[in-house]
Amino acid sequence: MKTQSDINEKMRGILIDWLIEVHLKFKLLPETLYLTISTIDRYLSVADVHRSKLQLVGVTSMLIACKYEEIYPPEVRDFVYITDKAYTAEEVLEMEVSILNALEFNFTVPSILKFIDRYIKVLELDAKTYMTAKYLSELSLLDVKYLKSLPSRLAAAAVYLSVKINKNADANWNQDLCELSRLQEKDIRETAKILCSILKSYGSDKTSLQAVRKK
Repeated sequence: MKTQSDINEKMRGILIDWLIEVHLKFKLLPETLYLTISTIDRYLSVADVHRSKLQLVGVTSMLIACKYEEIYPPEVRDFVYITDKAYTAEEVLEMEVSILNALEFNFTVPSILKFIDRYIKVLELDAKTYMTAKYLSELSLLDVKYLKSLPSRLAAAAVYLSVKINKNADANWNQDLCELSRLQEKDIRETAKILCSILKSYGSDKTSLQAVRKK
């Protein structure tokens, strides 16, 4: 956000919250959401965006992510409709060109979700622990603090915190997680503190950003 002169973290959070609702409405794959947010954040790190174009960046990033991840992606007109025709199809296509060029067509990026899937599978943790970790990871998308940590480290922290929340009885899970993630437990705990602060900020009914919680 340091590159931005007209938008702030709060505006970004509102955009992400709305996109999570759009993602749910279109019944898109989970990975599409993570790639959408990654595309937005990477574009905002290299391009100064006016607040009037922030929603355009959001829907165009989701369009690109859909083309990458979905078998039957929504069309441009669907994204125009979802913005209540705030932008034209031509504007969406122009923004698509801008994002593709700015990111040099590089959209093969690691996501928190893939690492969570791997950790849960290898550690043989239950479905409740898995869903809690996914919930924590989606909440993190609302806050720029999550950008401080690598996806693999944030995923390890989400699994770590989820096991703690669900009181998993296996005494060896934390050692196995450290070996699997190649992180020390103190490093995972440090990142878990960030997730705790995000959970406190966005996991209650006191915040206006309720998309993940309602989902």
